[in-house]
Amino acid sequence: MLAYIIRRLLLIIPTLFGIMVINFFIIQFAPGGPVEQLIAELQGTATEATARIAGGGGGDFQQAAEAQTDRGSSPATTSNYRGAQGLPPQLIAEIERQFGFDRPIHERFFLMMGNFLVFDFGDSYFRGQSVVDLVIDKMPVSISLGVWTTLLVYLISIPLGVRKAVRDGSRFDIWTSGLVIIGFAIPSFLFAVMLIVLFAGGRYFDWFPLRGLVSDNWADLSLPAQIIDYFWHMALPVLAMVIGGFATLTMLTKNSFLDEINKMYVLTAKAKGLTQRRVLYGHVFRNAMLIVVAGFPSAFIGVLFTGALFIEVIFSLDGLGLLGFEAVVNRDYPVVFGTLYFFTLLGLIMKLVEDIVYTVIDPRIDFEARRV
Repeated sequence: MLAYIIRRLLLIIPTLFGIMVINFFIIQFAPGGPVEQLIAELQGTATEATARIAGGGGGDFQQAAEAQTDRGSSPATTSNYRGAQGLPPQLIAEIERQFGFDRPIHERFFLMMGNFLVFDFGDSYFRGQSVVDLVIDKMPVSISLGVWTTLLVYLISIPLGVRKAVRDGSRFDIWTSGLVIIGFAIPSFLFAVMLIVLFAGGRYFDWFPLRGLVSDNWADLSLPAQIIDYFWHMALPVLAMVIGGFATLTMLTKNSFLDEINKMYVLTAKAKGLTQRRVLYGHVFRNAMLIVVAGFPSAFIGVLFTGALFIEVIFSLDGLGLLGFEAVVNRDYPVVFGTLYFFTLLGLIMKLVEDIVYTVIDPRIDFEARRV
């Protein structure tokens, strides 16, 4: 197993490098980069959203532009940036230098990767904070959504899936299958809107808060009141994500148990006089839950970093999903590539952890005989 782990760790290096290369060059050629956005802000042609973001990092450039204009500098007539006409060429060059765009594209890439190797992700272009500080600041929201959603999904799906397998074809199985189909068919963000309309003052009841992870006076509350306030705010977002997540895992659990129940060793155990409960939880459970439990690390990472964007927007939760979305829209390259590098690395490590969990649950699985 040690040799397999070493091979997988070594395979992470080219995989991560390939992912970064592809995304780096795709994003570089996308129109509307950070230089263009700041030029639009200086020219007064930016949208309201761009102006609001660029206002945090473009103040120095704005003052430089006014100074260049006061000195009567000649306008930039050969700029490669659309909308840059009328700005001094020295200012354009300074903007490029500040963003690092005065270097060739390949040099920028390898400089970025060298910094990433020591987990130096740089500073956000427009937020005035380091990427690490931004991620740490947004992490509590995403961790809260990821942990409670994953925990509830597994606590609901596994018992329900086992029950459906044991009572396959019964009225209980048919009715619960209908609920599972409805849960699978309704997107989590649509269910979130329904919850707001029903329970967050949208139309009927005003039982739950509409935004934020905690209340404004959370720091002044006692510890029990803080815990209650936290779960009060988490109730609707987590419920919206659980509805869309439990359906797939429930059917996976049911099908895994059905596959094991019909095998010969189960019939042999029953023939020996073992009770159904002993057969189910003493023999079937361990084999049937292999694929379900082993997938827990990947499921948690998926919910934590990719599954909560719409929920964060709807419930005004400032988490990692919203941070990544805004970084892509505003071409905040340090945030985009820093979070991509970190979360991709974490995801690849979690895939290795998933394989290790397989061997812990079922020692018969041996990855040593396989080639990666």
